Amino acid sequence: MSLYSSMNTALSGMNAQSRALGHISDNVANSQTVGFKRTDTNFVSFISESNNDVHRPGTVLARPDFTNQVQGTIEQVENPLALAISGQGFFTAALPIGKNDNNTTRFDARQFYTRAGDFNRNSEGYMMNGAGYALQGWPVTNGVVDKTQLVPIRIQEDVFTPTPTAALTFNGNLSAGATTAQSTSIQVIDTLGRSRAVTLTFTPSAAVGDNQWTLSINAPEATVPARGTIPILFSPDGASTHPNGTLEEFGVPTGSLIGSAGGAGVPATVTFTADFGQGPQTMTLNIGNFGVSGGLTQFASSGASGLSVNSFEQDGIPLGAFSSVTTQKNGDVRINYDNGKSKVVARVPVTVFKDPDRLQHLDGQAFLRTIDSGEARVVEAGEDGAGLLTTSAIERSNVDIATEFSKLILAQRAYSANTRIVSTVDDLLQETLNMRR
Repeated sequence: MSLYSSMNTALSGMNAQSRALGHISDNVANSQTVGFKRTDTNFVSFISESNNDVHRPGTVLARPDFTNQVQGTIEQVENPLALAISGQGFFTAALPIGKNDNNTTRFDARQFYTRAGDFNRNSEGYMMNGAGYALQGWPVTNGVVDKTQLVPIRIQEDVFTPTPTAALTFNGNLSAGATTAQSTSIQVIDTLGRSRAVTLTFTPSAAVGDNQWTLSINAPEATVPARGTIPILFSPDGASTHPNGTLEEFGVPTGSLIGSAGGAGVPATVTFTADFGQGPQTMTLNIGNFGVSGGLTQFASSGASGLSVNSFEQDGIPLGAFSSVTTQKNGDVRINYDNGKSKVVARVPVTVFKDPDRLQHLDGQAFLRTIDSGEARVVEAGEDGAGLLTTSAIERSNVDIATEFSKLILAQRAYSANTRIVSTVDDLLQETLNMRR
């Protein structure tokens, strides 16, 4: 063994500890960086010769030991778009690199992966994290998830297209023995999304006793308000086997009204049209089933009014303006509108790798796939080993400051010890040179 070998070994130790100090400083500097994964140091020895007769000192190498699979603390935040992965996996992201000719954002063709889920909408509506990467997901159209492609998720503040009323359901009771007409007003949605009033008037027919009423439908805002009439017969009616007070059948209608044919259990519907200025709009009023106690009935009433309305529903949806956007635990990105409706525009998947510690590190807590990391598998959250999504939350750095300070002290002492070896070898070399005197 030569003195020079000892010095080289000490110098490699100093170099290894300086690398370790670099890892520690990087960890401490990013202790508050969202989604940051610390880098530990793995020391590896290289020995030129070692057996029972001789051992020659070699060198030491400091290799980075990545902790991409080590979970950081998940912290709840007030941001409704923030997401955190509890378990294995990464978000798939895209990196904006400029503008296209039509002024739309151009993205890098490569797929990036990150655990930084502090997403917010930018001026163009893209969900961007704090490092400038756009979240990618599966597009959703009319409730159908397209898992064949990943696209940057964009939240556009559009309007919810109105749906005109086509079906109405009315439940109530007409008082047996009533002698005066009873009216109620209901609201429907026209083809432009505006709310329109429709009046239902039930008039008892004294000529046939308690069991016949005439329904009149009027739309005051329509081009022709009066839409027609139709007689409604309740059981008992001659040889009827239906329970008393239930719908028996419709009489001959007038105007635009069309009644369904009677029969036990058959829906009792009245179809009519109304023109609110955009052409005839066809609507179907359901008042229950023939021979079944429910919907519209005729029983004695203790109230002063001859008509009690139990419920009314219609399938029209008014125009809706953008209200907010939220994320769901299954990864759905949902836009909410001020008309009470919402729609899913994308679903956030989780991407998993066979060996995530072999991913290539990039700026902004991002990674690229490598041959050693394995192929990227894009799956639903919670499936095939992928972690679960936590909404309104972020994953903090997995750096522990106390541990890093402990490693810092050890690295500092080890570095100093190697410098002492260099100083000692230098003294010994000086003594060797002085032997000739």
